Amino acid sequence: MAGGVVVSASGGKEYPGKMTLFVFLTCFVASSGGLIFGYDLGISGGVTSMDSFLLKFFPSVYHKEKEDVSTNQYCKFDSELLTLFTSSLYLAALVASFLAATVTRVFGRKWSMFGGGITFLVGAVINGAAESVFMLILGRILLGIGVGFANQ
Repeated sequence: MAGGVVVSASGGKEYPGKMTLFVFLTCFVASSGGLIFGYDLGISGGVTSMDSFLLKFFPSVYHKEKEDVSTNQYCKFDSELLTLFTSSLYLAALVASFLAATVTRVFGRKWSMFGGGITFLVGAVINGAAESVFMLILGRILLGIGVGFANQ
């Protein structure tokens, strides 16, 4: 059985460490890294169903949605460009997570996390100021790089 939570008294190694507030907060922040993906999925899913967003960036999807009066919600948004917008963050995070280990090894963990944070910030600014689909996807790619470095 895999584990490590319970160790018998007859053979386990005793470690000098103890649970401190710093250890708890560090573990809490590290374990909540996956929440970034869930939060993004909830936000981007809500935004991509907003009429104003679709009309500005994906007008063909908006018009197709308004023409389809059926109650079937399955594959309502079947635009490759909208799919690229949604998945670009996840693909960039996947690639960046592989590269982040090398960057961390060369420059150290502090600079790796700093670079990921700056990349995430720049991506958020670009997405906030987006006037075209290209800016949206570029911002999502930078957000993905930041998420990939944060998860690494």
